[in-house]
Amino acid sequence: MRIHYLFIFISITFFNCKLPKNKKISEQEIKKEVNYILDDWHKNASNTNFEKYFETMEENSIFIGTDATENWNKPAFMEFSKPFFDKGKAWHFTSLKRNVYISNHKNVIWFDELLDTQMGICRGSGVLEKTDGKWKLKHYVLSLTVPNNDAKKIINIKKEKDSVLIINLKNNLK
Repeated sequence: MRIHYLFIFISITFFNCKLPKNKKISEQEIKKEVNYILDDWHKNASNTNFEKYFETMEENSIFIGTDATENWNKPAFMEFSKPFFDKGKAWHFTSLKRNVYISNHKNVIWFDELLDTQMGICRGSGVLEKTDGKWKLKHYVLSLTVPNNDAKKIINIKKEKDSVLIINLKNNLK
């Protein structure tokens, strides 16, 4: 009989125990954390800190550059970037404005940013995912911005190279 009472006592104690709940993180806190991570990522390129720069990126991440042929997985982007970092002359991007959007489950964010760069104002956009408590960059796209009134000039400048690339891409589809 005593074992029966002991079992009831332990059960009541266990179920009435207040277990620590997952801390609810506000969207503002997530945005602050993401802004820090992205600013630090850009700073690591400016400081040519190769290891820290690429630590931010997920192993299967993608980086899409401004050239139509620049669509790299992480290892290919690392290979492309290494000589720049080794020479102490990577790139310097500073966010001028960033919009951060958060998924309902708060484990995926996407963002867009206007950047001050050596190429003038560029736009970056990407996706981060929180895995094992850490945000990792999964996808990043860097684009040159072109004022609408100047678009025709730019189209004419790149017309010849675009034509060759279009033919090559269409031929590869066959």
